[in-house]
Amino acid sequence: MQSGTRMKVFVAGVAVVAFCLGTAAGTRAHPGFLARPAAATELTPATPAESADSTEAPARALPSFVSLVETVSPVVVHVKVVSVVKTNGAEDSFPFPFPFGEDGPFRNFRFPKTQPPSRQLGAGSGFIIRNDGVIVTNNHVIDQAKEITVGLSDGREFRAKVLGRDPKTDLAVLKIDAKTDLPVAKLGNSDALKVGEWVVAIGNPFGLDNTVTAGIVSAKGRAIGNGPYDQFIQTDAPINPGNSGGPLFNQRGEVVGINTAIFSQSGGNIGIGFAIPINLEKELVPQLEAEGHVTRGWLGVSIQKLTPELAESLGVSEAHGSLVAEVTPGSPAAKAGIKTGDVITTYNGKKVEEYGGLASLVAATPVGTTIPIQVLRDREVKTLSVTVAKLADEEVHEAAAPAKAKWGLALRELTPEERAERGLEDGQGVLVAGAEPGSPAEDAGLHAGDVVLQANHKPVGSVEALRHEVAKVEEGKPLLLLVRPADGGDRFAALAAR
Repeated sequence: MQSGTRMKVFVAGVAVVAFCLGTAAGTRAHPGFLARPAAATELTPATPAESADSTEAPARALPSFVSLVETVSPVVVHVKVVSVVKTNGAEDSFPFPFPFGEDGPFRNFRFPKTQPPSRQLGAGSGFIIRNDGVIVTNNHVIDQAKEITVGLSDGREFRAKVLGRDPKTDLAVLKIDAKTDLPVAKLGNSDALKVGEWVVAIGNPFGLDNTVTAGIVSAKGRAIGNGPYDQFIQTDAPINPGNSGGPLFNQRGEVVGINTAIFSQSGGNIGIGFAIPINLEKELVPQLEAEGHVTRGWLGVSIQKLTPELAESLGVSEAHGSLVAEVTPGSPAAKAGIKTGDVITTYNGKKVEEYGGLASLVAATPVGTTIPIQVLRDREVKTLSVTVAKLADEEVHEAAAPAKAKWGLALRELTPEERAERGLEDGQGVLVAGAEPGSPAEDAGLHAGDVVLQANHKPVGSVEALRHEVAKVEEGKPLLLLVRPADGGDRFAALAAR
């Protein structure tokens, strides 16, 4: 990659055109989802060319998706939206160099501060999940829409209403009344999807109906900063603006994902696309259809990724699980006895492989359910029972950012006023006055204004106490700090010795 080049994540879908006073504006994009079962398409051996060399391996042909596409295409829909956007114009301005001076011919001309609203058209994709016209798409496809029209593969179009939507996972459920039974997508199992497996995306990129592209699963469980429940399927099947909300099929014609975003320098496809796992849709759509929104479970912890350095500091043999950086007082986690520094390894019998997976498991748990959680504490496994509560909007917190690591802090004592402002007790915490550029502290993500609460699990309330704990660290071993950043949200930082 050339120096200075930056990559950006775009929503993969709605091609947008705005009109105001007859002037066209720029474009955006979105992707979608839906499909019907098709016969499995397998890799079939090609007829080997005649050769005197009997040891030559027979050639194999690439798969054909003809029968799959013919079967599933009728379940893919084109979602068209109309929204009205207010355009603000500056008073006493004009886009051309006409004179506005006291003697100019336009001296009495004034633009209003607000221009007339502009009509904005957008488009994305979706797919039918029930024969009475229930459709799934992305929330960003229909967000702020005043009118929604769904176009079927047979050319018919119907006005759609929104049954429910969930911005946190970018899902939306629509309903049309087609008066007849519609073809329905067969939903697969995204957990069973394998990296390297062939997949097919069908949607409406740039408004081109029922465009088919194919590729493989590049990775699973990708977090791209889209929200607290990121667990995306990554694929190199070309996805472009207008694909948002459309289905990603496996070779059996089952929907395994919902195309949602692309990673790109220009907004166009470069072979890195992301799809919401269909298993998440299976969990949420019934709630969205029935209630219009999602009710999620809440545990009451802030978590961060367990890096190898943190794992070594905590005595964990494998760097998997969710490290508890903070426990909300009075929360279900606090009542169950979960403590800062615990590593949550299993949740309700399911192994927590990646720290981001815990948020999805908790969110999907019915409110009021009591479930077992295994934690690793002081190198011992403990099983705790926690009763999941309801997640309120104000209780949604991003997982604490994973710490990098290194030595090198400028420290000073906290004043009583500073402790009071940060909600600290007397004799609690040491203030980070700065982090030397290129030093261990900077690499660890520590900044001026952060407060160090613990060093190697020992509370520190003075610079001297912190230095005392640092001196105990063995040569070559990382230093584990519990830090309260200036903007709140306690987190661990493992400072790796060089």
